[in-house]
Amino acid sequence: MSHSHNHSDRKGLSLAFWLNVLFSIVEVVGGILTNSTAILADAFHDFADAIAIGLAVLLEKLSGKKRTPKFSYGYKRFSLLSAIGMSLFLLIGAVFMCTSAYHSFINPQIVDGKGMLFLAVLGIAVNGFAFLRIKNSNGHSHHHGHSHSHDADFNKKAIILHLLEDVLGWVAVLIGAVVIYFTGWYWVDGVLAIAIAIFIGYNASKNLISTMKILMQSVPDNVDVAGLSDELLQIPDIENIHDLHIWTLEGSYHVGSLHAVVNAIGKNREGDALPSILKVMAKYKVQHPTVQIETTMNDCRFVSC
Repeated sequence: MSHSHNHSDRKGLSLAFWLNVLFSIVEVVGGILTNSTAILADAFHDFADAIAIGLAVLLEKLSGKKRTPKFSYGYKRFSLLSAIGMSLFLLIGAVFMCTSAYHSFINPQIVDGKGMLFLAVLGIAVNGFAFLRIKNSNGHSHHHGHSHSHDADFNKKAIILHLLEDVLGWVAVLIGAVVIYFTGWYWVDGVLAIAIAIFIGYNASKNLISTMKILMQSVPDNVDVAGLSDELLQIPDIENIHDLHIWTLEGSYHVGSLHAVVNAIGKNREGDALPSILKVMAKYKVQHPTVQIETTMNDCRFVSC
């Protein structure tokens, strides 16, 4: 990855982090002053996003560390620990928010619609600015070091999605504030808070399930194993592919291993087949391949394991 792109991305992430932290404090104060459960719920969401962005910056640095004898695949998988922690934190928070929002809906309190409206506009502006700042941060720079840039782009996309969700959340609060201001339907605040809590809980559950699938070493969703196997069998001199395994370290960096049986008749068949196998695996997004070339299946104990 180029230094300019890396520096620009980090500046964008740092700006988004501080904007989310500071605005979360503004939201808590504003939520208390306006008596809005929906704004307090969104404050929790924004604060959680700030932690996620801070962890992304930290883990991006950590994931770039070289492997050690203890951590032979490096430190990429450490990001999964933060993903699990964040998902559980959001799920527990969503349950508390639903409880609070339910009471707010059953016994509506007077909400300052005008103050709520002001905070919603401010929320859209702050989160919209952070979203655009990261989205446009030096997007056309040339990359060196494919895996590191891929990880950084993966983190960046996840954070962009979080910030876009924040903007949409504030649009919902804005609509609710307009309704409250013109109708005095204070129960709308409770409905909004429940909707935000359900939205947070849904996304946190989805993230937790995805993370657990990675930890269980399931095949990544964007890798077509059947297609990969078929294409490998099209390579001249390959008679059989077995013990094929594809998994991912943290969602973007994929690891694969396989045994390939080649036609033993002829000269240097093993050497001829290997570059073609690696090329096909790279095409199917496997960045870390391990290939064992064999001339017969008879002695391989992993054929049908």
